[in-house]
Amino acid sequence: MTTVKSTYPGPLPLISLLMALMLLQSGCLRYSFTGVTIPANVSTIYIPFFQDNSGSGLSNLSDQLNNALVNRFVNQTRLRLVSDPAQADILMEGVINAYSNRPFSVAGDQTASLNRVQVSVRASYQYADENDPRWSKAFTGQAEYDPAVNPLDGELAAASDAMQQIAQNMFNDSVGRW
Repeated sequence: MTTVKSTYPGPLPLISLLMALMLLQSGCLRYSFTGVTIPANVSTIYIPFFQDNSGSGLSNLSDQLNNALVNRFVNQTRLRLVSDPAQADILMEGVINAYSNRPFSVAGDQTASLNRVQVSVRASYQYADENDPRWSKAFTGQAEYDPAVNPLDGELAAASDAMQQIAQNMFNDSVGRW
């Protein structure tokens, strides 16, 4: 006579799964698969254009940063953008304070084979119902380009990449909770 051994683990795994689901539904635990954590009572954000004090000569750095931040906060979270700081649950403000475009790599004939664009921004992130910002700090982004190949477009593309880095780092520091 052959004996069949059961592999049924019993009710414990099922009970554990149900308990975990009940905790998640009740709000005792909060987890986001995107890594974004925003308090339940927060639904709006104010992101003005950052003043450009960099002296870069590029007219659109503030626009690039604003667009990148709005894209991240509105498209990657449940936050809604508002144009009045009095209506916002979150206030994000700052200034573009430095821009440089310098040789990064020099070729054998002492000419730049790569230039590096570096942009620095000072920003703060604050919940409207709190007196102090959650953070107030500097962010830096940088990118390289080949000045021998269409130098103006190369600089503009590198500046855009640097602004994207800054926006991503600001977003991560604001809502990323791994």
